[in-house]
Amino acid sequence: MTVPPYMSRLIDLALEEDVGPGDLTTEALIPRGAQGQARIVAREDLVISGIGSAEAVFSRLDPETRFERYVSDGDRLSAGDTVLRVIGCLSVLLTGERTALNFIQRLSGIASLTRRYVDALAGSDTKLLDTRKTTPGWRALEKAAVRHGGGSNHRVALFDGVLIKDNHLVAAGDIEAAVRAARSRAPALVRIEVEVESIGQLREAIDAGADVVLLDNMDDALLREAVDFAGGRVLLEASGRITLDRVPALASLGLDFISCGALTHSATAVDLSLDVESPAGQPQ
Repeated sequence: MTVPPYMSRLIDLALEEDVGPGDLTTEALIPRGAQGQARIVAREDLVISGIGSAEAVFSRLDPETRFERYVSDGDRLSAGDTVLRVIGCLSVLLTGERTALNFIQRLSGIASLTRRYVDALAGSDTKLLDTRKTTPGWRALEKAAVRHGGGSNHRVALFDGVLIKDNHLVAAGDIEAAVRAARSRAPALVRIEVEVESIGQLREAIDAGADVVLLDNMDDALLREAVDFAGGRVLLEASGRITLDRVPALASLGLDFISCGALTHSATAVDLSLDVESPAGQPQ
């Protein structure tokens, strides 16, 4: 199977960490060439993500490993549902088990939490965004998991979007100067976004020609005032202290976006297991 370079590097690092020079238990117990199969099974209700990463772990150990997918990334699963059947060398199934599960459990946790936020926004036009608060090296996988959960991605990295934050404003002097400088140097199709903390700063950002304004750490009353003041002249994103309990109230304010770092930095891994289905076959 074809694996993106970033995923290949992560898998190599993970296997080096977990297997090192060899799997002592499996090498002692399993005859060389013994064949088997196993299922990855959901042990709770969840949204699945990362099936390809789990497959890539086993394929890295043995390219002849075969797979039967029962679901697709983004599907809602119930406890007991089968995600994937893995068929091949029994030693590969056992050696790769923990690493494969680490990937799929983590990513499905992000997708599942994202879906809860998206469900809480149901009926509104407000879109849920992630942030750059991701596990180092895992960003592409984690942002894909957000999409599998029904969310949308904010900028992927520093190179694909302009977001002028408070520390940038200290360095640049003021909002007008920062927006002018960004507009003159950024690609023409890139939006200019400015982070603000008050209605006064929101006014400055609108006057400066910002495309998007990030309303940082505002309470619901101040967010409502900001939406009314902006009057549709600029796209508005709320960020900071975006908890699941707070989302239904935010959905009624008329915001264009809410962004939530917790989707990636605080998601809990879900419960998935790998269950061997058939005993070892005869050595080849």
